[in-house]
Amino acid sequence: MTDTRYVSIWMRPERPAYGPKPAYSRTQITESAIRIADAEGLEAATMRRVAAEIGAGAMSLYRYVPSRDDLVELMSDRVLGEIDVTGMPSGDWRADLTRYAEALRTMWLRHPWITTVQRSLPSLGPNQLLLIERLMGILDDDLSIDENLAFTAMLNSYVEGAVRDEINSAREFRRSGLSESEWMARSYPYVDQLVKSGNYPIFTKIVMQARQPHLSRDDQFRNGLHRVLDCIAAALPAAGRGPEDSANLSSGHTRP
Repeated sequence: MTDTRYVSIWMRPERPAYGPKPAYSRTQITESAIRIADAEGLEAATMRRVAAEIGAGAMSLYRYVPSRDDLVELMSDRVLGEIDVTGMPSGDWRADLTRYAEALRTMWLRHPWITTVQRSLPSLGPNQLLLIERLMGILDDDLSIDENLAFTAMLNSYVEGAVRDEINSAREFRRSGLSESEWMARSYPYVDQLVKSGNYPIFTKIVMQARQPHLSRDDQFRNGLHRVLDCIAAALPAAGRGPEDSANLSSGHTRP
């Protein structure tokens, strides 16, 4: 007999083969949990709280979703469905990957609790599978499957790292009660002291010369994304590059 603890939520039928029609649906339960997590954080979306939100008994919820881990899996896959991959691949790989990366960032910012979901292994829910098919289909004709996996992981890591920093910074500013400009003003005397000491030449160069910290979050994100895409362009066969990619590579320049 199969141990049901190790059966994927995606293999469990939502409705029993026999008996009365269920009073609730997984979609209803999942969307209620997401609303709670959006407002109060993932830790607030407990099975008991979700049951109360939809008017179900605390224990009856387990008839629909066997565990909270399963609930988080449903939630995570549900928000991945907000990433619109309609029409991908379009034939313009850079435009497709840019559109995907910006949509992934938007989803994370809309649901910041996703930063607390610790999952190293894919859940392979329907929305994640759709993303895999469409996203990896963009470069499928130009790269081996292993190269495709590596560059997709690099792109996802860049987006998730950038957005995680963005979310955590916003959380820190709220906790401190200071705006970003106020925090910078408070830090200035110490930074000035470090620069004048002469002991930190690289740090001084960052303070005096770097443009990146002074850009908007949107521009910071786009600049980093352009560089990731330029790395992908360098690995593509010449036939898979666009005119802009070839010009950048031949000149040795990337976008500013």
